[in-house]
Amino acid sequence: MTNAIDLHVHTTASDGLYTSAEVVAMARGARLRVIAISDHDTVEGVAEAVEAAKGTELEVIPAIEISTELDGTEYHILGYYLDYTRPHLVAELADSCAARLERGKKMLARLRELGMPLSWDRVLELAGDGALGRPHIARALEEAGYVSSAQDAFDRYLGYDKPAYVSRVKMSPHQAIELIRGVGGVAVLAHPWGLPPVIPELVAGGLQGLEVYYPKYSPEVIGYLCQWVRRYGLVSTGGSDFHGLALLPDNPLGGVYVPETCVEKLRQHRGQGQAHQP
Repeated sequence: MTNAIDLHVHTTASDGLYTSAEVVAMARGARLRVIAISDHDTVEGVAEAVEAAKGTELEVIPAIEISTELDGTEYHILGYYLDYTRPHLVAELADSCAARLERGKKMLARLRELGMPLSWDRVLELAGDGALGRPHIARALEEAGYVSSAQDAFDRYLGYDKPAYVSRVKMSPHQAIELIRGVGGVAVLAHPWGLPPVIPELVAGGLQGLEVYYPKYSPEVIGYLCQWVRRYGLVSTGGSDFHGLALLPDNPLGGVYVPETCVEKLRQHRGQGQAHQP
């Protein structure tokens, strides 16, 4: 079954290994027709991807993946077809970027206490112009020889409940949904399998979709999530969660089959509930 769609793609604007233009070139090489640039807590990579795809057969959907927290559990809210130039959105994301930097400094302090000092300047260099995240610290740990791979860094030090993990102040899922819909986007819960049963609560708060198609989701899991989609009249989405194979070797670009109806329904839902933000 040939896949032409990937609605979950990261670039160097957050914690991916490739620039937006490079991702567009890779997507075209893979004969994809639609991709969504959905970086963590930033839309800085969208404009470059849209420009790189101009005049080609590839559609780039402006998107984002916002990290949120509710009752001690992290939820990622994807936003599709949002107006990524809206000043209100840009200002909100700037606050999130500042929180990421503060968190990064605290994580380096913990690593130093564990006998693994890292250069803050090198971590910033690895992040480049993107939103700093744990993958950048993982790469620095690997470079310094403290771990064998980025995954090893997460497994031993940076993952939830690991010795160097530091939480950061995040907006709630409801706030993220409101923000996304307020700039014309479609709000979708990312990789929902295994999360606490909050879908009814989030739907009541304006959630419009579920990420049904995701790496390593079995047909049984997909079928179960499709039941929730039908029950609440939601949109189904899906994608590879591509960051680069050197970082996530099991998540190749376009590696998850996503039905074309997913994009059609996203288009139908965009702009619903849009608030009058400056």
